[in-house]
Amino acid sequence: MKTVEQECGTVLSAEMLGRMAQILRLLAHPHRLKVVEILEGRDRVPVRRIAEWLGLPPAATSQHLNQMKRIGLLESERHGKEVWYRIADRRCINILKCIRAQH
Repeated sequence: MKTVEQECGTVLSAEMLGRMAQILRLLAHPHRLKVVEILEGRDRVPVRRIAEWLGLPPAATSQHLNQMKRIGLLESERHGKEVWYRIADRRCINILKCIRAQH
């Protein structure tokens, strides 16, 4: 009988699979996937612009952004009264690319 490694090739650690499951659960929401798409080719974007592109109020947008930041997908920095976001974990872009490939 073949081992998983022989059947599938590389076997990911339980820790890595847990992390990826966490990311997939968070990205299983259209607004958060759209955030990745918005930030994909940009250095930093203020919350107000992300909210405009999402068509959501800034408070609702901030909740999505904070959830993504909490697990390390995004980073933020404050400039005066504005908070600007950028992608911190590029793997979320790979997930978006996989989705695009199936479209």
